[in-house]
Amino acid sequence: MTAIQEAQDRPRGARLPRSARREQLLGAAQEVFVAQGYHAAAMDDIAERAGVSKPVLYQHFPGKLELYLALLDKHCDALVDSIRQALDATTDNKQRVAATMQAYFDYVASESGSFRLVFESDLTNEPAVRERVERATDLSATLVSKVIAEDTDLPEAESKLLAAGVCGLAQITARFWLSQGAEIPREEAVRLIASLSWRGLKGFPMHPGMDVPAGSAED
Repeated sequence: MTAIQEAQDRPRGARLPRSARREQLLGAAQEVFVAQGYHAAAMDDIAERAGVSKPVLYQHFPGKLELYLALLDKHCDALVDSIRQALDATTDNKQRVAATMQAYFDYVASESGSFRLVFESDLTNEPAVRERVERATDLSATLVSKVIAEDTDLPEAESKLLAAGVCGLAQITARFWLSQGAEIPREEAVRLIASLSWRGLKGFPMHPGMDVPAGSAED
């Protein structure tokens, strides 16, 4: 049961622990923002969706922007964490590429549609929103670039550029895949894009003295 469903089962105005109420409000806001976008969404809509009065909503979030930014922080952090976990899950570089692609496809395919807040926001002209999205993009690329830099002779700047390319490829293709109705099974889509990325990355020389992971010479 979600926080919203649980709250809807309570009488209107029933008290919740502050942390639970905050999560409930964030869940309601996410549904409204994903469905309507920032500009069309109203605090009245969010309060109604959460089953609370507007004053209760304002007790937790002073305005619509603050509510949106709290959601953005949550979902940007989730993306970065998923990429970190993907890279930490194995030491095989080919599998790391596939795991990174999988992380992006899973993130985009989530039923919540929360990726739209990060990648398709209608509020990118707002500096606070842009800063958070750019930070998540930079952190994601930094995580991937560390692996590239460790395993090749490439300097930091070049490793970071390649990493940005890998993350951009994953993000854009995952969104395109979803927009086409996910005609290709997710696992097959991940395999195709991971293969494309790996074919490019494996062409760079391994760091002297390091062994190529077993099986990594294969496409």
